[in-house]
Amino acid sequence: MSDIAILKEMIQETATVSLENDLDGRNKVILKEPKPPNYYVTIRGMPDDDNVIIINPEEFKSLDTIFKGNRGERKRADFIIIADTGKKKVILCIEMKAGKGGEMKDIIEQLQGAKCFVAYCREIGKSFWHHPNFLEDYNLRFISIKNITQKTNTRVDVNRIYPNQNLAPKLKILHRSGKSFEFKHLVHCQK
Repeated sequence: MSDIAILKEMIQETATVSLENDLDGRNKVILKEPKPPNYYVTIRGMPDDDNVIIINPEEFKSLDTIFKGNRGERKRADFIIIADTGKKKVILCIEMKAGKGGEMKDIIEQLQGAKCFVAYCREIGKSFWHHPNFLEDYNLRFISIKNITQKTNTRVDVNRIYPNQNLAPKLKILHRSGKSFEFKHLVHCQK
């Protein structure tokens, strides 16, 4: 059984986002932030449904019933895309902001929360699905998307990768702006 198939057995459907068809017949996903100001990002050229799962970690019960939150440990990114393209196995942790705002420290904590969620899923797959290499050969990518409410699809800071040694050693974040992206560009952006 593939890692994606295991994840689809593991994660409730209510905590996932479904693929849609684009006008040209390609797969796309629309990542929606339902709370005001109700913005969204479209990612086109997604892999087939059997090779991808899009998780919305915010659908899980609040972590404030367990963690105090003094160091940001209750935060999580908006979406996690786990995909096996046949050539690459990748986990995209995505944090979205409508405008330019968002403290870098908060964005890093949200992306670190997504990384911890993936680590938890990895251990569940190993322990309960008896899959010893579950998600081990997937590369993590951290993406912050800002200025989503712009009317154009322009992207700024396309090739800038920000290592922040003080807040998160070895955590590299790609910053992008706009509301429409190609999946392959997000996958190949950091390595």
